[in-house]
Amino acid sequence: MESIYLDHAATTPIHPTVIDLMTSEMTQTFGNPSSIHTFGRQAHRKLEDIRQVIAASLEVKPHEIIFNSGGTEGDNTAIIETALSRQSQGKHLITTVIEHPAVLETMKYLDGLGFDITYLPVDKKGMLSVAAVKDALREDTILVSVMYGNNEIGNLMPIKEIGELLKTHPAIFHTDAVQAYGSERILPHGLGIDLLSISAHKINGPKGVGFLYKNDEISLPSLLHGGEQEEKRRAGTENLTGIAGMGRAVEMLTTNEKERRHEKYINYQKIILTQLDEAKIRYQINGHPEKKLAHILNLRFPDIASDLLLMHLDLQGVAISTGSACTAGTVEPSHVLEAMYGKNHSAIKESVRISFGLGNDDDQIYRFVTILINTIQKMQA
Repeated sequence: MESIYLDHAATTPIHPTVIDLMTSEMTQTFGNPSSIHTFGRQAHRKLEDIRQVIAASLEVKPHEIIFNSGGTEGDNTAIIETALSRQSQGKHLITTVIEHPAVLETMKYLDGLGFDITYLPVDKKGMLSVAAVKDALREDTILVSVMYGNNEIGNLMPIKEIGELLKTHPAIFHTDAVQAYGSERILPHGLGIDLLSISAHKINGPKGVGFLYKNDEISLPSLLHGGEQEEKRRAGTENLTGIAGMGRAVEMLTTNEKERRHEKYINYQKIILTQLDEAKIRYQINGHPEKKLAHILNLRFPDIASDLLLMHLDLQGVAISTGSACTAGTVEPSHVLEAMYGKNHSAIKESVRISFGLGNDDDQIYRFVTILINTIQKMQA
C-alpha cells in the first residue's frame, strides 16, 4: 500500500536537491561565519550569497533579511520586541482571532505584561474586514499583526489594503507569511509590510530554520542576547547548513514555478470536489472559495466525526489533518472554525484539512478521493 501524504500545510518533505546541497555543505563549508580565518570567511561569503537570494525573492535589500530558527521565533521577535521597544508610544496591539498559535500565544504573553490586545473577528467565510482594522486603530496602537494566508482554511487576508491603511498611521505592520510564501508573490515594500516571518520547512526546505524580514526604516532589538551575529540582530551561530538548504528551496520557487503549482493544486481541488459530487457525498467548503491559497482545501462532512475519519484514513495510508499541526495531539477544537461558526457549531468536529505539495500527482489525488468516498460511505452505513 503506497502512502498518500496530503498534510503539506503542516510540513513539507525536503526536496532531494535541497538534501544533496545540505549534505555537500556539511562537509565543505563547516566554518563559523564569525571566524576571521579562511574557513570562517568562506562560510560568511556563503551566508551572504544566500541572503541575497532570499532578499531577491521579496525584492528587498539583503540587509533586511535576518536568519533565525523559523516562523515561531520570527513571530515572537517581531511582536515582543516591537511591543517592548515602543511601549512609551502606546501599549495597544491589534491582531485577529484566527492567527497561528505563535502569534496568539505571544499576544497572550504580552497581555500578561499589561499590553492591551484587540482580537479582530472574521465572518463565516473566515474573512477579515479592513473596516474592522480601521475602527480598531487608536493613537496608542503600536503594532498590527495579521497573517498573510491562514494555515487551516487557506484564506488570504487583505494585506495590501491594511498596508495602505497604515501608511497614515505610525503602527508597525507585521505578517506571518509562513503558509503563503511558497505560493504567493509577496513584495513587502509595495505592500507596506514592516516585518514578515518565514519557515523553511513549509517550502520543501529543512526544519529549524527560517528568516525575518525587517524593513530597514524601523529599529527592532534582538530577542536573543549573546554574540553579535546577524549584525547584533539575532545572537547565536548561524545554522549555515540549514540556511543553505533554505536558500536552495527559495531558488526553486521561481514565479513560473509558483504559477505551475497554483494551477496544479487548483486542479487537485476540482478533482476532489467533482468526485465527491458524483458520489453524492454531502460536504461544505470551509473558508472563502476564491480568496485563498491553492494548496489548502478545508472540507466539512456533516455527521462524520473528523477524528474518526482521520483514523480510518491513516489506517489506509492516507495523511490529512483537522487543522494546525501546532495543536496536534490535543483535544482542543480548531480556534479558526470556532471564530467562523461559534464554539458549539457541529462543523468544528466534522471538518478536515487537505493540503497539497511535492510528491502529489493526479493519480494520487484520484486514489485518495476514492478511499475518502469509500470510507465516508462505510461510516455512514
